[in-house]
Amino acid sequence: MTIDKQDGPYEVVRSPEVTRRLTLLWDPPEPKTRGRRATLTREDVVAAAVALADEGGLDALSMRRVASALNVGAMSLYTYVPGRTELIDLMIDRVYAEMDLPRAGTQWRPALAQYAREHWTLYQRHPWILQTNMWRAPLAPHVLDAQEAGLRTLIDAGPTERQVVEILGVVDNFVQGQARTVIAEDREKESTGLDSDAYWTSMSSFWVDFFDVERFPTMTRIWNAGAFDEPQGTFESSLERLLDSIELTVERARAGS
Repeated sequence: MTIDKQDGPYEVVRSPEVTRRLTLLWDPPEPKTRGRRATLTREDVVAAAVALADEGGLDALSMRRVASALNVGAMSLYTYVPGRTELIDLMIDRVYAEMDLPRAGTQWRPALAQYAREHWTLYQRHPWILQTNMWRAPLAPHVLDAQEAGLRTLIDAGPTERQVVEILGVVDNFVQGQARTVIAEDREKESTGLDSDAYWTSMSSFWVDFFDVERFPTMTRIWNAGAFDEPQGTFESSLERLLDSIELTVERARAGS
């Protein structure tokens, strides 16, 4: 099966590097051990790399450190993975396989909520994923399974195909932004010993010594109304508000069709 674009055929570019990278994800060759019995599997290498990244982020990931964790020489890893870029591709595909994705036929709102929650949980479990460029996620089997599941939640709900892509992009950006905020806050708390409340208490002199009510009248008005006293919305409450907005778009699309 081929995918046709509305504006006609387009150039297909193949390079040895890209072909090698994609082949490793979709049709990986057996490691060549030159007659020796393999002491590792590619899955062993990927699992060790994921464990290192879970503990110290991608900055802690190198072929040498993975080899050390496996008690083998660094050069032996290249039997299984050509390099760090390909290794990260395999790591992302491996952890994406952990998600419980919404099944076909599920109503769009609970399905989309499940899609969002599974990504949220994934980022909490493996925060190093967000150190990568999510707009250039590897074209890997389980990554595309997740995207397929997300698109499937809305494709027959009423919105046009373009709207489906836009909505899913909004959901992805929302979840990634929320996850980055929580992860950054956890790291700040760990490094400084101050949680969010303690930090803002430590900065409280600013409002008396430097804040200018004439320069920031809107902020002052909201402050006086006590709106800033409300606790920051949780992921779940924010997700529900987002789904409410998407529901309006879905209903509008159905009415228009």
